[in-house]
Amino acid sequence: MNLAVLKNEAREASKRIEDRLTAAIGENRDLTAEEDAENAKDEARLDVLEKQIAQVERLNVRAAKFGTPTPTPTPAATVPAAPAGTPPVSFQHNGLIYANARPRLDDGGFSNLAEFASAVRFANPGAGQAYKIDDRLAAPTNVHMETGDAAGSYLVPPEFRQQIVDLVFAGDDPIMNLIQPDPTSSNRVVGLGDESTPWGNSGIQAYWRSEAEQMTPSRMNLTPRETNLNELYAFVLATEELLEDAPRIATLLTVKAAAAIRWKSVDAFIYGDGIAKPLGWMSSNALITVAKEGSQVADTIVANNVANMFARMLNPTQANWIANGDIMPSLMKLKNEADQPVWFPNFQVAPGGTLLGRPVLFTEHAQTLGDKGDLQFVNANGYEAFRKQNGITFAESIHLYFDYNIRAFRWVLRIGGQPVLSAPVQPAHGANTKSHFVALAERA
Repeated sequence: MNLAVLKNEAREASKRIEDRLTAAIGENRDLTAEEDAENAKDEARLDVLEKQIAQVERLNVRAAKFGTPTPTPTPAATVPAAPAGTPPVSFQHNGLIYANARPRLDDGGFSNLAEFASAVRFANPGAGQAYKIDDRLAAPTNVHMETGDAAGSYLVPPEFRQQIVDLVFAGDDPIMNLIQPDPTSSNRVVGLGDESTPWGNSGIQAYWRSEAEQMTPSRMNLTPRETNLNELYAFVLATEELLEDAPRIATLLTVKAAAAIRWKSVDAFIYGDGIAKPLGWMSSNALITVAKEGSQVADTIVANNVANMFARMLNPTQANWIANGDIMPSLMKLKNEADQPVWFPNFQVAPGGTLLGRPVLFTEHAQTLGDKGDLQFVNANGYEAFRKQNGITFAESIHLYFDYNIRAFRWVLRIGGQPVLSAPVQPAHGANTKSHFVALAERA
């Protein structure tokens, strides 16, 4: 049962439903009969996947309570043969030899990450009991030691590395769900950017032509863009007492580390200075800062703030509001000149409601009420992000803090990003520039 595959399929089905709904809202129409039918299929599949995922996760938690399982001897004749073209595999576990068995390449033979961590713990002298190496740690096709027995360090199996990646890039952070970094095999991505607009004087242009008149050529206005993938890590120490509790190990090695990495990544997408980290839109030259109204009281938000921000956005129907929860009371009071509300509690479509028809995403990444960035209007299509396609490298070692009876865990991820635009663009008419990123200025 591959939990990562189930979650990936669930995310894809959910994304298809979201895309259809977003398209219908953007075009101010109801879903077509065909879209309704496709949604029904995806929702039915999601119901099945949710049950399967819950069952697998519940089984993993239960299995973690009982430690490393001892397999029941199986006669060689009844062991399933390897698929055609796969060389026979034999391995030994707890004194039993399994011939021509189907290899477990994804999870290294471990039921869950907690079981793997426990095996590593007892594979090193000084673990608190007799020195014992689990046979699965020695299997070269399953789990690879990083620098040999002397370093006491093992790489986590691919299956569980994928689980950590799932938690980082498909967690509960709405900003990460918007950005979704593209995987790449390189630590440096060089592309060609095009900052021209259909109404501008550069880039590809279209012209009217009279019969027999010579055509005027135009060329793409491309500039090289380089995005470096910088190293982001989590380095965690845990006492041997904590490691005795396998379920708590699973939480420590997945949820907590992934949450910390996810927070740092998203915070850099927003505020990063571009030095050994991504360039965030709040620190970039592409940001447009909308000033407060002349008579506006400190630490308030008025309807004109929202209207002015909306007016400066490129493709506002693709953008989302990012806000700190502190501004919620102010949003609920916003009304236009006709005494109609500007914010609507449309929780079915947008859990944070909608502001001028666009979803509001409340997050702790936004600044508190009155500070620059407490309300941001962001078109995620204007941000380019990349991550290493091999995901997160995870290793564990006993020797670093051996004399303290403490074990070290390390996660390393390479990730990078920057806004697509180097500066706001000129509009087709008028003088106010536009961008993918608009923030409300400080109201002190």
